[in-house]
Parts: sequence; C-alpha cells; structure tokens
Amino acid sequence: MHKMSQDSYDSSLNINLLKESVLKRLGEALDKANSKGWRKLGETVNSDRRFRVSLGDMEMCSLKVLQVEGSPSRSLLRLIGDRGCTVGDLVDFLKMMGHTEALQCLKSGIQILIQPQSVAVIVGHSVRLSCYAAATLGSIMQYQWFKAKKEVPGSSSSDLVLSPVQLQDAGFYICRVNCGDSFEFSHWVQVDVLNVTPAYGLMSIPSEGRLRVVIQPKPQSLLVGDALYLECGAVGKPLPHYQWYRNGAPLKNVTKRKLRIPYLMLEHQGRYRCEISCNNERTWSNEVDILVVKGPRTSFQFSGATECSEDDFIAIGQYNSLEKPYATDKVALLIGNMSYQNHPQLKAPMVDVYDLTNLLRQLNFKVVSLLDLTESEMRNAVEEFLSLLHKGVYGLLYYAGHGYENFGNSFMVPVDAPNPYRSANCLCVQSILKLMQEKETGLNVFLLDMCRKRNLHDKDMPNVILKVTANVFGYATCQDAEAFELSSSGLTNGVFIKFLKERLLEDEKITVLLDSVAEDMGQFDPTKGKQALEIRSSLSERRSLTDPILPGECSDVIQAHSLLWAKAHELPESMTLDFECGVQIKLGFAAEFSNVLVIYTNIVKMPEDMSSCQAHLLNLSDLDPKMMNKETPEETGSYLLSGSLPQHCLYTRLSSLQKLKENLFFTVCLQAIFKSLDEPVQWTKEVNIGKPLIAKLDLHRPTRRNSCQQTCLMPHSPCTSPSASPVAERLLIHGIPCNHPQSSSPFLRVCEPLHRAAGAYADCEHDDYAYHYEDNSYSPYMLQPSVPIEATEDIEDMQNRFMDSLHVYN
Repeated sequence: MHKMSQDSYDSSLNINLLKESVLKRLGEALDKANSKGWRKLGETVNSDRRFRVSLGDMEMCSLKVLQVEGSPSRSLLRLIGDRGCTVGDLVDFLKMMGHTEALQCLKSGIQILIQPQSVAVIVGHSVRLSCYAAATLGSIMQYQWFKAKKEVPGSSSSDLVLSPVQLQDAGFYICRVNCGDSFEFSHWVQVDVLNVTPAYGLMSIPSEGRLRVVIQPKPQSLLVGDALYLECGAVGKPLPHYQWYRNGAPLKNVTKRKLRIPYLMLEHQGRYRCEISCNNERTWSNEVDILVVKGPRTSFQFSGATECSEDDFIAIGQYNSLEKPYATDKVALLIGNMSYQNHPQLKAPMVDVYDLTNLLRQLNFKVVSLLDLTESEMRNAVEEFLSLLHKGVYGLLYYAGHGYENFGNSFMVPVDAPNPYRSANCLCVQSILKLMQEKETGLNVFLLDMCRKRNLHDKDMPNVILKVTANVFGYATCQDAEAFELSSSGLTNGVFIKFLKERLLEDEKITVLLDSVAEDMGQFDPTKGKQALEIRSSLSERRSLTDPILPGECSDVIQAHSLLWAKAHELPESMTLDFECGVQIKLGFAAEFSNVLVIYTNIVKMPEDMSSCQAHLLNLSDLDPKMMNKETPEETGSYLLSGSLPQHCLYTRLSSLQKLKENLFFTVCLQAIFKSLDEPVQWTKEVNIGKPLIAKLDLHRPTRRNSCQQTCLMPHSPCTSPSASPVAERLLIHGIPCNHPQSSSPFLRVCEPLHRAAGAYADCEHDDYAYHYEDNSYSPYMLQPSVPIEATEDIEDMQNRFMDSLHVYN
C-alpha cells in the first residue's frame, strides 16, 4: 500500500524519527502554503481514524506561531507521529493534498557520512574541510561549497582546501550534496582565521595539531565610559571553545574569542583571563589587569614653580564624576486619534505619528504606532507598553488627538468617547506615569500633542502622587490653551511635530532639545502668541534620546513580553499563488502603522494564450470597498507609502487591525481573458495570513479588572460610591477618567486648532478664536518617508537570491 521509490525513506519509519533537517523542511513547506498548508493536512489526516486530530489539537498547533521559532506544522507532525503516523502514511496524505514540495522533502536518499568540522587556523596555513556522502543506489554525488550565501569558485569536490588561508577566508561554510533531483546540506562550520605576527617557532605550528594559545589579552588602563576590547586566540580542530573570567568567576554568556564591553564602569575593573578548550584539552590565557579610572587622563608637567588653586581641583573632581547615561532599552508607544465618532475629525495625527515613528526607530527605539483607538484598545495598548518597561528603560509615549487638562492632570480622549465625555471615558496621563515609575525606568518622556483647555463637564480631581525622578513632559501648548494643526490641500504635520522632527535626532539633553523646539515654534508667525510649547521636567541628569542601549538583566517575564511584542510586529511573509491556468500571482505586505496593513498583488507570470488578467482581493467584509484593489496606494488612502511600494500592482489598505479577533482570511479572485475566448474566465484561491502585526496582541479584549490605569481614586468612583452603575464601574476600574465638552468655533484664515480638546468647543471658557493656516503648496505626493518602510519584499528577494544561487548541476 505504501510503496515508495528506492530513493525515498523507509515507508514504515515513524515520522518522528526523520532527520531534523527533513522535519524542518517539511515544516517550512507546510507553514508557508495556503490551501495546501498545515490546516489542510489536519483535515486530510482526519480521514484516517488512527490519527484523527480535534479542534483543540488544531488550536494548540496554531498557538505555536506566538512562540520563538514556533511552527504549527512541526507541532502537528509531532502530534500525529506520536499516534503512530509513518512516512508511508504521510506520503499518502500529501498526495491527497497534491503537495509536491512537501513530498520532495521525503525523497532524499542522500546520507552524509562525514561532516565538515570547524577549525581555527593562523594566516598563511592551510585548511581542509571535508564532506562525504552516499546515496541509496550508489549514484554519483556532486558537491557545492558555499561561504555564507556565495558559492566558492571551483569547489566541486568533497574536500574544500584553502591554501594559504587569508583573513578574508574567515567565515561560515556549508556543503550541498547533489544526487539527481535530490540534495542534502551538511552542517554549517566556521573557519576562524587568526592574524598572528610571525615569531620564532610560531609559524611551524600545524593547523590541526594540539591546542595552543597564539593570541594573548593585554593589560589596559581605561576611563569610565571607554570601551574595553580583550582578545585571545588558539589554534585547533575542532574550533576551540572560550569562556572569559573576571576575578576568578566566569562571566555569563561571554563565550567568544573577543570580549567587548562598550561602556566601562568602575565595577568592570579586575583581573581577566580566558579558559580555552578543544576536545578533551583545556588551557588558559594569561591573566591581565584591567584598571578603570574616573575622569579624563590628564598629565601635569611642572617646569619650575606652578600654582594650582583649590578651585582647580574641585573643577577637576566635578568633571571626573560625569558619566554618560545609558538606557537598558528604549520603548515608544505612539497613538494618533483622528476618526472620532462623536467629535470633530482631525488630519495631522496620521502624519505626525508616521514621521515620529521613523525618527525614533533611527534612535533604536522599539516603536509601536497606532491610529484611531477606542477606550479599551488604548488601555490595553498602554498595558502592553508597560509590560516592556523595567529598570533603566527609556519609555516614550506620544499622543495626538483630542484632550484636555483639569487640575494639573492631562487626559487623552479615545475615538469612541461620548459627547460630552468625562474622566471615566478617557485615560489619565499622570496615572500612566505613576505606573511607569514603579518599573524604575531610566527616563519617562511624554509628548502630548493636544489641547489643554478646561473640561467643565469633569468635576473629578484625581489624586496621583508621583516620584521626583527622570520625567519630562513636552506639551504642544500651554495650560488652558489650544494646539493647532496646519491645514493644506494634502497632508501635513501639526505645529508641534513640524518643529520637533527637525531636532529630534540631535545629541542633546531632552530638555535642551525641547527648549530649542519651543524657540522655533515661537518664531512661527501663524501661531505666534496663540500656541507655545510648555516643558515640565524633574530630570537632573543629562539624559538624551540618543543615549546608547546597554542591556541589563531582566526577568524571564520581561523577555517573554519582548519576544511576543516582536512577533506582533512581524509582517506576513509575501507569497506566490499558482493557478491552474498557468498564472502566477505575488502577494506582498507593507506596514504603514502597527495596525495598518497594505496588501499588494502583482501578476508575475501569464500564459501566452492569455490576453489579460487581473487579481482582486474579495471577502474582506469589514473593509471599505473604496480602499480595495486600487491602482495606486493613494487611492486606498495610503499617501504615506507613495513611492515606497512596488509599482504596477493592485493595492488594498487594511486598517484597525487591533479589532481582528480571528485569523485574517480572504479570497484572491483571478479574472482572465483568453485570446480564443470572448468571455472572461475566473478562478479563486483562499488565503489565510493569520493575525498580522498588532492583531496578535488582542487589544480588542475587554479591559482587565486589574488593568493599568486605575491608580488615582475619583471622589465619585465605584471605590467610594456604591451607587455607581455597572457600566461606570467597568470604565472607572479599568482606567483613569477623562472628559471633554463640545463646540464649533468661528475661525479666521490663519490656523486651525486641533479640535483635540474641550477648549476647542463653544461650551468652554475663553473660546474666542480658532485659526486656519492655508498652505496650498503642499501635496501628499511630495511626502517621502524618512526611512525605508517595513515590507516583506526585501526579505523574500534576499531568500530568493540565495536559493537561486544553490543550483543543481546537470
């Protein structure tokens, strides 16, 4: 029943006993497939009662995608293997699915008998890397050697000889063994080339002889803030292993030949040496002293009598105590609310968040950028942001949208806030800051691009007690005043970001940088005397957004959150769809924001007997049809990616990914016209891209009762008043209240206020003017991103170039 070709694996072999390399290829083939992927395999397996998998089993497999290097396919294969599934059974299932790529993984009868070994060698010596394989039928083996992704010229034998070895030969090598249509890769091996100055007797050391140290570390005297480089090296085969010690104790995870500490502190001083082992041999490098000194190295040469005053020594001592600050990580949450359900719409937050995202990424911040969040989504986003903070982290929160300030507390207004809104419907900035301080963060920066008018509907007085620590507030406008966004025929920034983005990359103390922005804004005629940046700070150190990151120790929980956060910002892999008619379509993805995805389709192959064809996306029920299958990104509303996406595609823009509760399925519909037919012909394929980007974090979930922002009690909150309604109880327990009245202001043609606050409306006091600044010279087509957008195209092209280079000899 399970008859297989002679160059295949034994059909009675349990699939769990397949080689790791084969299982890995199987997993990759099933993970990336769509209609023939792992879910289809699960359905097919259910035709055999012996291996039937339940919905719970499939759900368990799907959750593997949230794990580091997790694979639903590998989980499913392991599951049915535990139930006795053999290679023959699996082949039958894959044939039923028509999955030829996965079947090919099981047709490799090549067995590598001798694997190459890593080696450390001195410049000028010779190296031989050997790989030997055999096939089931004794077929002729052909070999290809690669250094990283490039094939080594003339390397067509089982031995790769490098003689004499040069520094540029150092790197990682792999051998591909070819036999007909099958191939197998060897293990990766490393060639470490040591640049050793010739000395008596040294150059006669054989590269494959006994372990011997040829590079010794050197003692050094350095300043606090300097970088320490220590190097040792030994020749041997296989490659020697290294472990560095300080003062007799092993240094955790310091197991490379070279030790580097980018920013020295006093505690790094001590005696260093390295343990080197190879096979059963072990030896040590010399032990050296590393002296770390505060202050500059200043040598005084006295010729004759020289006086030094006491003040001179005090100044020197103060200078010596200065140490450059650093962050253990940098994390930023950027929220731009525009599409309000019950309040005036805004335009600038989208451009402001986009520009700020690009700049902060250049400063090595982990950035999540979100548009148009409801109250529960904002609270959950803040909760995820807080989970990434720990000791020494720089945390930055930017908010653009409607807002207000009462009794010294600032409130951010979600897009679903009622009219009028109160503190129960909004998020209190100071409450978030209190929770950040509890994480012992190194720097807390709030950039609030909203109005700060009083909200007369909100009588609550939050009681938030904050620590005096490294806090910096940059308010886009002064207390009881409005913030403005520039208005134009296209897209443009708010006034605050217009000037902030010109200086954000400067290596200045954050408060000095914001002072400069305030001066720039003060010279801007349209808003002079109407909007002025206000800075509040309790920062005593010279901390800057450009400070280096020196990771500290953090808990497993923090590491797990960071890994999940990284997974939640991965784009779906671009994919190729092959239709029966011979048409091949490429699906690509780009992230405009963390919750806005652009999907683009391109016809890459079309039969000669076909005159035209087009591929449309269908069944995206929650998406506005006006944003689907357009010939330019601008037609979908994606002005910010104009010029950055591949051309000659159809584009679809999917926003509000945070609302996605299940995997994202859609249909690709191919409509084609053949030269011999008058009527168009249609084919469809179903595509599942999982939960893309921020959707993996499930921000749509109800706010938890122990959630982040209930830290300051309100006089009439459920905590103090038993008569509160269930809805009010949910709102108050899950967040710090906020609100905002409504109005429509008269305006002169100067500058439009960001209706980002209660103060922009007629119910508020001091609502004398609103301004509108015309800038008709601006066009959205002129806007260019400051850094390349995230897109899957580059990664796939890189993979394709590598795979194309791995050709099989004929």
